[in-house]
Amino acid sequence: MENKKVTVIAVIGCGRIAKNAHFPAFDEMDNVRVKYACDLIIEKAQKMKEEHPKIENVITDYKIALADPEVEAVYVLTPNYAHYTVTMDALRAGKNVFCEKPITVNYALSCEMAQEAVKQDKILNIGVCNRYHRSVEMLEKLNREGRFGKIYHVYCSFRNHRSIPGLGGAFTTKEQSGGGVLIDWGVHFLDLILYILGGAKLETLTCDAYCEMAKDMKSYKYHDMWAEDTADIENGVNDVDDFISGHIRTDKASISFNGAWAQNIDKNEMFIDFLGDKCGARLTYGGKFEVFDGETLTSEIPEYDIPGMYLCEDRAFIESVNTKIKDRNNIENILESAKLLDYLYQSAEQKKEIAF
Repeated sequence: MENKKVTVIAVIGCGRIAKNAHFPAFDEMDNVRVKYACDLIIEKAQKMKEEHPKIENVITDYKIALADPEVEAVYVLTPNYAHYTVTMDALRAGKNVFCEKPITVNYALSCEMAQEAVKQDKILNIGVCNRYHRSVEMLEKLNREGRFGKIYHVYCSFRNHRSIPGLGGAFTTKEQSGGGVLIDWGVHFLDLILYILGGAKLETLTCDAYCEMAKDMKSYKYHDMWAEDTADIENGVNDVDDFISGHIRTDKASISFNGAWAQNIDKNEMFIDFLGDKCGARLTYGGKFEVFDGETLTSEIPEYDIPGMYLCEDRAFIESVNTKIKDRNNIENILESAKLLDYLYQSAEQKKEIAF
């Protein structure tokens, strides 16, 4: 019997996305060896090793992993501001790279990363995990097969009640994160929309961004705060968007959106509406979708299982590393999303519409 190819990887950054998504996925994959778990805070990496025995070594200097010829691929799961430096170092060291979303803090640096991957002839995937969510896959297929007719508009809402993460920490410090709710939540919604539309290209856009809910961090009230262990309300910074609104024209359809980490409406409104001339669909973010037929005036929620999208995403990356065939999450397929985020922020700052 032929032995299965086992890919040796290193994981750089042992925070939430590593803990909640990728390490559990690796536990289910018999074709990867996790030779290194790296974090500047050694206790984080050690904790991951205790919880995931597949991890062989714990380090604080990621360049140790990059210097190891046995390591074929590197997962960059650091805060946003470090994506560029660590990814570029890994590519130049001859490693394939999986980098979590967003690619990095701006479009120009994202393009440099894509160019470096081509130069080094390495796979560079970006963690826009929803492209491997079963609901998104099914909607993309329905659109490709013509079920919607012409999708002329998409509306998305990613709004929640007073849920700013890690207030005063990296999440709300633009220098480290690149932005707020748009770059954190909006990237997922807008990227999956572009994917379902079939690689839509930008024509014009306009955007307004607000930082209103926690201008005085010490007086900000909330029921709960995710990433609270990273908060620094006493001494930190909050200079990112907590509410975002905009309108986008593409060569496929127009898109409008509203997003809020924090709003004074106690509702969780996380959905996307696809409006076609034959039928429409509402996707509940992270869940299933309902299709509304324009001919029969009936609706249905298809029956299907939703496998773990992170496991699907990681399996696809490892396969891409071994076959050298670029998949849907290759950086070349994500650059339009990075461009969109960057120019939405520019539009909000300049208070004007931008055309391409």
